[in-house]
Amino acid sequence: MAVRAAVLPAIGAPLEITGIELPDPGPGQVRVRLAAAGVCHSDLSLSDGTMRVPVPAVLGHEGAGTVVAVGEGVTGVAPGAPVVLNWAPACGACHACALGEVWLCANALNGAAEVYARTTDGTELHPGLNVAAFAEETVVPESCVLPVPDGVEPVDAALLGCAVLTGYGAVHHAARVRPGESVAVFGVGGVGLATVQSARIAGASRIIAVDVSPEKEELARAAGATDYVLASGTTPREIRARTGGQGVDVAVECAGRAVSIRAAWESTRRGGRTTVVGIGGKDQQVTFNALELFHWGRTLSGCVYGNTDPARDLPVLAAHVREGRLDLSALVTERIGLEGIPAAFDNMLAGKGGRALVVF
Repeated sequence: MAVRAAVLPAIGAPLEITGIELPDPGPGQVRVRLAAAGVCHSDLSLSDGTMRVPVPAVLGHEGAGTVVAVGEGVTGVAPGAPVVLNWAPACGACHACALGEVWLCANALNGAAEVYARTTDGTELHPGLNVAAFAEETVVPESCVLPVPDGVEPVDAALLGCAVLTGYGAVHHAARVRPGESVAVFGVGGVGLATVQSARIAGASRIIAVDVSPEKEELARAAGATDYVLASGTTPREIRARTGGQGVDVAVECAGRAVSIRAAWESTRRGGRTTVVGIGGKDQQVTFNALELFHWGRTLSGCVYGNTDPARDLPVLAAHVREGRLDLSALVTERIGLEGIPAAFDNMLAGKGGRALVVF
């Protein structure tokens, strides 16, 4: 059966909205009808070659929907079940998994190299980051679906698949923000807004949002930011001025740019923690001198998928949603169809808006 999808025909080429042919689910596979899919900066990074992906491909990795069919041997879900797509399923057998660091699984993205569907003219297609959510339906391994927790609407549940897990995990698992600490969040897109909300949930005393766009101040304050700073060459100085000359306890960088990573580092107090969530290109070089590394005593760390275990963390996030602490709809600034994804990419490049959500 043909379904509509946004296909990336080649790296750097524009997306094509076209029909694709999905096979019936094979052993261990699940077919999902999408309710919604978020447009993440990682999809843009895949399309322009910042992150490598086999092409042609159907992108989209943040999604949720309903199971419509299952293959032989599938026992965890049944047709009719609402599910969140998990784009980075842990294999459970590699070194990282043995250490309990499932977000670093060496085999999590192996499925992206497989052929999962074809265009109507027979061209083989790869599933982006495993799940190919920019389509009306997709076929994925059972390991790539998780039940939608009670109390979360199916459309909103899409955001749990990347933006919210990443922002929540950056605060609670990577940076380990403690009640009363001050936090600066650099980049207030979908992940940044989730990070701001998560810092509020963690009990941060002061949350300083930083972005290049003045239009994002309202979004940031609604998410829980106490301060808003327009990014400039003097951002670290301004943040220190707002924190008694010390700098913040924790800075979380969500843009993946050398200049903002450096600014986040300089905005962190002596002995504080700087966590990098944003995915930058190899050309984004950040430099430090040996003396400052010694003198400031800061910790600089990367963060993959929020250092989360989705099976463990989704129920926790759902509890925050049910109890009103986490507002998923507040992350969404635009609801679009498949045809709106290229414009959403342009908006991300221009630093506009929060999360664009494809609603099927």
